[in-house]
Amino acid sequence: MREEGTGKREAGRGGMRAAGRRRLRVSPGKAGVFVTCLIPLAYVAWKFWRDKLGANPIRELEIETGLWTLRMLAVTLAVTPVRRATGWNWLAKYRRMLGLFTFFYATVHLSMWTGVDWFFAWGDMWGEIVKHKYILIGMLTWVIMVPLALTSTPGAVRRLGKRWTTLHRLVYFAAMTGTVHYLWAVKKDTFFPLVYLAVFATLLGYRVIFARRRSRPAAIARSDAPVAA
Repeated sequence: MREEGTGKREAGRGGMRAAGRRRLRVSPGKAGVFVTCLIPLAYVAWKFWRDKLGANPIRELEIETGLWTLRMLAVTLAVTPVRRATGWNWLAKYRRMLGLFTFFYATVHLSMWTGVDWFFAWGDMWGEIVKHKYILIGMLTWVIMVPLALTSTPGAVRRLGKRWTTLHRLVYFAAMTGTVHYLWAVKKDTFFPLVYLAVFATLLGYRVIFARRRSRPAAIARSDAPVAA
């Protein structure tokens, strides 16, 4: 009996180790996407190290990390339209990673402002937030992204069910507020902020049109259903 119990425990441990190895196994594709997403940060760090960020490097760090947040967000939101247009369903497995990297760059962007620019002077930062509406809406954008990042796990998807989809539609609102943050920050040179705004509006428009087309057959089926006497 004792040997049998020992054998069961060993088998259980072996199964746990095998499950752990499966969880730790990363596909070459995901590893490649992970490294690619870190290249912009490495490039910005190199520019800072080589003193290539101009006369105001802190300001440039804030601009660079903010722009890469918008770029990562645009790529993340483009995954579904590209997948549906091309049939490249394998793109879907990278969407969560791209979304998390969007939040990562947004957090780095915020950290540049709070830690490097203002050295965590909370009172002075609060005065800036109240004074400048572009900072306020930038903070709002980051706050919106927090629950999206926290609920990006498969477990959160299972627990929230349909509510997960409703919650993650906020990403489009974050895209718009983030672009407005950029637009209000630059004030005069508005060409590139308007380009981003057009990109996000197009992606949102695609989402709305696709949702309406998908719901139309269901509405027709309900209207054609026989009415019980």
